[in-house]
Amino acid sequence: MFVCIFFILVCMWVWWRDVGLERRSGVYSALVVDGLKIGIILFILREVCFFAAFFWCFFHSSLCPTWSLGGLWPPLGIFGFNPFRIPLLNTLVLLSSGLTVTWSHHQLIRNKGAFLSLLLTILLGAYFTFLQGFEYYTASFSIIDSVYGRIFFVATGFHGLHVLIGTSFLLVCLFRLYKFNFNSLGLLGYEIAIWYWHFVDVVWLFLYSFVYFWGFLYYGRF
Repeated sequence: MFVCIFFILVCMWVWWRDVGLERRSGVYSALVVDGLKIGIILFILREVCFFAAFFWCFFHSSLCPTWSLGGLWPPLGIFGFNPFRIPLLNTLVLLSSGLTVTWSHHQLIRNKGAFLSLLLTILLGAYFTFLQGFEYYTASFSIIDSVYGRIFFVATGFHGLHVLIGTSFLLVCLFRLYKFNFNSLGLLGYEIAIWYWHFVDVVWLFLYSFVYFWGFLYYGRF
C-alpha cells in the first residue's frame, strides 16, 4: 500500500511539474486549453456518478428498511451523529473555504495579493479533515455495523479523501503562487483546482442534507 501511495505521489508531482513547465514555455494553444477544461469537466462528471451510487444505496436502504434492520433507519441499536454539532461545523468550515478560494481567484485576476486567502482555504480544508477524523474516533458505530455503517463510512470517507486531494491541489497552487507562476492571463491550473474544490463543497452539502440531517429530521434517534 505504501509503495502504491509513493508512486501516486510521484505521478502527481511529475504531472503538476510538467503542466507548470508547459504553461511557462507557451505551448498551450486555445485548443489545448479547451481540451484540458473538457477533460476536468468529464472527470468531475465521473466523480458525480461515483457519489450518486452511494446516494442510491442510501435511499434504497433508508426509504424501505428491511426486517433485518429492525424496520428502522438508522437500524435498531445504531445511533448516528447529531447534525447540529460537528457535522454543522464541518459544513460551515467547507462553505467558508469555498468563499475564500473564490476570493483568492478574484484577487489574482486583479493582480492583487491572493496568497493569504488561498492559505486560509488550505487551513480550512485541513481543519475539516481534522474534525472528520475526530468524528470517526468518537463514533458509536463502525463500518461493520450493518448497511448504515458501511454507507456512512464509505461515502463520507471517500469525500474526505477528495478533500485531501483537493487540499493537495490547492497546496501546489499556493507553491506556484509563491513562485509567481500565475498571472491574470494564465490561471488554468488554478481554476481547475477551484472547480474541483467547489465540487467537493457541493457533494458535502448533499451528504450533510441526507446522511446526517435527513435521518435526524424524520427519526430523531441520535
